[in-house]
Amino acid sequence: MKIEIMDTTLRDGEQTHGVSFSPLEKLHLASLLLSEVGVDRIEVASARVSEGEFEATEKIMVWAVKNGFIDSVEVLGFVDGQVSLDWIQKAGGKTINLLTKGSLKHVQGQLKKSPEQHLADIREVIRHAEKKDIKVNIYFEDWSNGMIHSEKYVYFLIDSLKNDDILRFMLPDTLGILNQEDTYLFVKKMVDRYPELRFDFHAHNDYDLAVANVFSAIKAGARGIHTTVNGLGERAGNAPLSSIIGILNDHLKVETNVNESKINKVSTLTETFSGIRVPVNKPIIGENVFTQTSGIHADGDHKENLYYNDLLPERFGRKRKYAMGKLSGKANIQKNLEELGLNLGPESLRKVTQRVIELGDKKENVTTEDLPYIISDVLENRTKSHNIFIKNYTLSLSSGMKPVASIQVEINGELYEETSFGDGQYDAFMKALWKIYKILKKERPVLKDYRVSIPPGGKTDALVETKISWEYKTREFVTRGLDADQTEAAIKATEKMLNIIENPDNSKS
Repeated sequence: MKIEIMDTTLRDGEQTHGVSFSPLEKLHLASLLLSEVGVDRIEVASARVSEGEFEATEKIMVWAVKNGFIDSVEVLGFVDGQVSLDWIQKAGGKTINLLTKGSLKHVQGQLKKSPEQHLADIREVIRHAEKKDIKVNIYFEDWSNGMIHSEKYVYFLIDSLKNDDILRFMLPDTLGILNQEDTYLFVKKMVDRYPELRFDFHAHNDYDLAVANVFSAIKAGARGIHTTVNGLGERAGNAPLSSIIGILNDHLKVETNVNESKINKVSTLTETFSGIRVPVNKPIIGENVFTQTSGIHADGDHKENLYYNDLLPERFGRKRKYAMGKLSGKANIQKNLEELGLNLGPESLRKVTQRVIELGDKKENVTTEDLPYIISDVLENRTKSHNIFIKNYTLSLSSGMKPVASIQVEINGELYEETSFGDGQYDAFMKALWKIYKILKKERPVLKDYRVSIPPGGKTDALVETKISWEYKTREFVTRGLDADQTEAAIKATEKMLNIIENPDNSKS
């Protein structure tokens, strides 16, 4: 069985609070959905809404005609005589998704009409559509409530329209009230009673059941499913395209025309255009869903792919990642080293893993881009003896006041303490340190250069590498420090410097 996918990101998805696509954004998404992702149909607008909506629809229709997709582009229209049809025709459209009332409550409460009057109005629109050569699909708005509270009305409407020139009868759970059992029962009643008709199911996610309800609708015989990219839509949103394709392919084993490998591309573009961030744990498209964090999971993948499932990231244009942090094991690090084309011996790998775990206690995660910095920090720190330790420090920064630092330094087993103000936190730290050196009458080096860098693409929580150049007794050398905090990274580099000048035989670091 082949299931037809109608994506309504550009119409129902745009009903997400705060989302309004520009005409060019709509055109980009429409062309991507049809020509690359491969959905069967798209719903791009509601008739009569605005000039911007008309401009966007017109642009999409021109593109669709040129590229052979005009029969795949649909517009929501209303039971308003010829008004919606004229709007669609002027924009170049060929298909109306006619919004009718699928529950008796809506007919009587909103329209203040009888079922017979509403039916007559619907038929008038269908007659006009035939004259204008516009194809008709019908939405039964609030159909789910109709089946719960006024099933006879639903049958009256479909019995009256089943022989009209209607391509699809679309069954929306408009308020997202159904569960899996209700969905199966109600869709099955439709399919069994009207086997000659083609039914679409349109799910909303108010109870977080949209995907489950789609599953049941297909099991019950629905032949078309409505989705939105990233699950956009009014209130809790609609059934997300990504999740629906996953269950269709893997659980229901039904055929679609959708190209899975393009799903991440359209998801990212929609996220950018809509401004609605995709939750990091959202199945298939979330940032973290193909990331293994636990070291035991990475170890299992490294040996026998023990923690893989059928949702392989490559299917969706993505890659599996192995997070590095306080839960990391050597397998996590090894996987990331392989991605960088690096190889470390057992002892070096152990040291790097330990350093990643330490850093993971200070930030959410350590990225692959951080790894070369960590390797450099760990493996280039090869002092033969370490006699100076910065044991404790407190750094204070207050608005309108100079930063202050209080430090404890252990030198050859003796503990020294000092406090000083400075023009910055690191400057205050260094002035307190040099007070100690003055008391001990120790010569001190001159700071020649101070550079800070973060890995490419780093964010505000990125690791910071501080690289400081020093001059001491005509000798110049560089020390590095790595930490999630810039000042702490500089203090680590300074401790390395102190041990180098105290022990001239120490290697460069």
